[in-house]
Amino acid sequence: MLTEQLQASARRALSQSLQDQRRLHHPQGRRCSGRPGCQVAAGGSAAAVRCGQPPAAGLLRQHPDQRDAHAADTVSTWHILGAGSLGGLWAARLARAALPVRLILRDQTSLTHYQRAGGLTLVADGQASLQPIAAETPAQGEPIHRLLLACKAYDAEEATASLAPRLAAGAEIILLQNGLGSQQAVAARLPHVRCLFASTTEGAYRDGDFRVVYAGRGHTWLGAPGQAHAPDWLADLQAAGIPHQWTPDILARLWRKLALNCAINPLTVLHDCRNGGLRAWPSEVAGLCSELTELLRAAGQSEAATGLHAEVLQVIDGTADNFSSMHQDVARGRRTEIAYLLGYACNQAARLGLDLPLLHDLLQRLQRHLAERGLPLT
Repeated sequence: MLTEQLQASARRALSQSLQDQRRLHHPQGRRCSGRPGCQVAAGGSAAAVRCGQPPAAGLLRQHPDQRDAHAADTVSTWHILGAGSLGGLWAARLARAALPVRLILRDQTSLTHYQRAGGLTLVADGQASLQPIAAETPAQGEPIHRLLLACKAYDAEEATASLAPRLAAGAEIILLQNGLGSQQAVAARLPHVRCLFASTTEGAYRDGDFRVVYAGRGHTWLGAPGQAHAPDWLADLQAAGIPHQWTPDILARLWRKLALNCAINPLTVLHDCRNGGLRAWPSEVAGLCSELTELLRAAGQSEAATGLHAEVLQVIDGTADNFSSMHQDVARGRRTEIAYLLGYACNQAARLGLDLPLLHDLLQRLQRHLAERGLPLT
């Protein structure tokens, strides 16, 4: 009889233990990883999961080995701020590869809309797939060890400032912005983190809220100025099918892309044309390329200067039917990244004592064009 009572008592204890485990909040934050609609009450460790589902396997905080595994998951989690075209493209592909991802949305309103959408939809090769990626606001969640910042260049500093309290010592930030200037500003603001720069030729656009269309296969270069060592997490990009390459000279890539943008984008705005329309202004394109080549060489970027005019013409022909991103921004009444493209080029020319009249004239014409439409000049 005593043996039966002890066995019954043991069974009750085990049952109670399992129930207690199911009431534990998810360690990855207030929302279930992978279930956007699942909310976990804030606060104590016995908060109940409102969706009625137990925490995902491996997340119960019971055994030291499980705690160690969770700590490793936290460190390896990809936090992505910027659920636009490129940020959404990276998030969806990482999630599709079963890698830990969390989106950081602007505010609670954006988070609510995202939860109603059920996640992020990626359209690739004509097929749409819903990725129920966990999401949070800047004020929520655990310390950030790895962050992809995929917002506009003019938002980069403010965005990182909003996340500064959550950035762990030694955290890594991958800066995926157009132009130059914003990357250096973020790095100066956050000396306790490692800033890596990225430049991509991949194409994507949004065709609705939390919907990203993969429009053009390309390549992404990553690097940190003065640092040759490639991080181990590049294996995540390989697993996610994100074409990439580590380069010890990322600044050459960024300068080259800036020059290409400066030679094409402003002219498409001023002439109100697709990229291919610039074939009608060959002398203007050639003159800008000549001055941009001079600037690149003076800035110590001889590699980026080589063959610039030829590549500009290739881009014009290869994307003839496309509107440039700057043209699209102006047409939709949105702020441009002029300060980090043409503005940055002109500022660097002045710093280096260069006389580049065509570039400065182009900047003034573009600023007048923006002012006439009530758009910011920087």
